[in-house]
Amino acid sequence: MNAVQLDAISKTYGRTRALDVVDLGFDRGVTGLLGPNGAGKTTLLRIVATSIAADGGRLSLLGRDPQGSHDELTAIRRQLGYLPQELGYPSDMTAFGFVEYVAVLKEWNDRDRRHREVRRVLDLVGLAGSATKKVRRLSGGQRRRVALAQALLGEPRILVLDEPTTGLDPTQRADLRRTLSVIADRCTVLLSTHQTEDVAALCERVVVLAGGTVRFDGPVTELVATAAGRVWLSDEPGSDALVSWRTGTGRHHVVGGTPPPGAVETEPTLEDAYLLMLGAEARTVRAPA
Repeated sequence: MNAVQLDAISKTYGRTRALDVVDLGFDRGVTGLLGPNGAGKTTLLRIVATSIAADGGRLSLLGRDPQGSHDELTAIRRQLGYLPQELGYPSDMTAFGFVEYVAVLKEWNDRDRRHREVRRVLDLVGLAGSATKKVRRLSGGQRRRVALAQALLGEPRILVLDEPTTGLDPTQRADLRRTLSVIADRCTVLLSTHQTEDVAALCERVVVLAGGTVRFDGPVTELVATAAGRVWLSDEPGSDALVSWRTGTGRHHVVGGTPPPGAVETEPTLEDAYLLMLGAEARTVRAPA
């Protein structure tokens, strides 16, 4: 049985269909969610995190029904970590105090055990030396790591991360990748991001959402393979390219369309395949340079 199972899940906001009969199952490992703004990624993650309920369909988490009894929901949340896109911090709290506050909410009632766990997750995200600093005095990247620390409390069996690399510099992103690669051996990780390089580096599986529906679900290598023979390097931008941009070498990276005169076929990246999967919508994701 999958740790996370969504069957015919739908969600509507007013006249907008955020998710349209989505069927997905997830088990151990890191799965990357890609999609343009408004694709339904955050809605899907909020449903899995039990932050909101679906309008239709069935959700199962760790074999339990979050819409069942209060005890069922509590049992799920004790084994679930959630990093939302935005997380508010009380201005007078330290990093340690904020993570401990979340631990109290998760019913870590033994003070000594709770403090050990708070110190463990702060160390895991590289903030052991900043534990006593007020959150308001931390940088944006440090605050994002505080948010990640609270999601890691208790070694959750399901970890839901919405744009976890926002505000992180390349070194911090590499540290996050190392942390998640270890966690994924025993945890189901759902990771939403606009950074295709994070998905390529971390995930074996990728789900592409657009317009509330699943456009692709499978190994990262299979998505990349769909772009073979459709990406070139050229002195010209390409008259009918889906998207193209000038690279640091002065040549144009041309995705889709017909190869410009003198173009040289190049190995596609995950970003190339993702843009081709979106089709015309790719122009709003990455505008031509």
